[in-house]
Amino acid sequence: MADRQLGDGYLPVIALGVVIVAISTGAILVRLSDAPSAIAAFYRVLFTTLPLLPVAGWKYRDQFRELGRRDLLFATLSGLALALHFAAWFESLEWTSVAASVTLVQSQPLFVAAGAWLLLRERVTSRMVLGILVAVAGMAAMSLGDLLGGTLIGSAPLLGNALALFGAVMAAGYVLAGRSLRQRMALIPYVVIVYSVCTVGLLAIAILQGGPLTGYPPREWLIFLGLAVGPGLLGHTVINWVLAHLESSVVSVSLLGEPVGATILALVLLGEAPTAFTILGGIVVLVGIALTASDSSHAAAEDPAEATSVESS
Repeated sequence: MADRQLGDGYLPVIALGVVIVAISTGAILVRLSDAPSAIAAFYRVLFTTLPLLPVAGWKYRDQFRELGRRDLLFATLSGLALALHFAAWFESLEWTSVAASVTLVQSQPLFVAAGAWLLLRERVTSRMVLGILVAVAGMAAMSLGDLLGGTLIGSAPLLGNALALFGAVMAAGYVLAGRSLRQRMALIPYVVIVYSVCTVGLLAIAILQGGPLTGYPPREWLIFLGLAVGPGLLGHTVINWVLAHLESSVVSVSLLGEPVGATILALVLLGEAPTAFTILGGIVVLVGIALTASDSSHAAAEDPAEATSVESS
């Protein structure tokens, strides 16, 4: 009985803590890499997908055979949206601060709620609307405050912030496009299909940008592997296990610890101290996201058919 209580009560909470630490390292590893951003994103997704291929091929062959054209279409759209998410977010870290980039890319729940209302006619509560408005105000303060105040971090913070927001929009597109398919498929085959499409998409982006695929020193390969093992496997994979043991609203709001963790790591490891406007605007954004995410997760819990997984950057 004690073991069961430990598993039911403490292990999911510990696992959620591991997730937050793991995903908080993503932006730092991207910053430490000297490779083009699209190359780093490509190898992150590739190295995350490869270990899952044998498991998916051996255990879930029947699910792959049952896929119809419509499922393949939405899986492709989901994978391409995810590729654009990674490409935009990784690139944003070249131009703006870690704190701003990670906070803005975490605004995905706002765009999921808006997209579900516009495209899927899902209910939007007054609390979700309030959360979106609060977050938008925080984004404006974060993006324009430093510009007006004359204190900037990054060579082109407005461009970096815009890329991070575009990454959040694409992450929302990934969630919305894959929602119905995720409800009918087990996690591993779903991830393998979508991540395979994402890998091909990032490969195409890397080739178009002219970045070399090989010739990197061992340090870079370790960073690529770290991105896959940390934010990829210990992040995304463990999140989906945690969702089976904790309420999605708890998980959604807890993931807002990523910007805090990434900002602290950037301060300690990169010597990058966020500006006052970034801190204040970021707090407002996180409050808005928390309002939206907790309410949308609660609505999903009331209707299991609408429940979705929570994704991190």
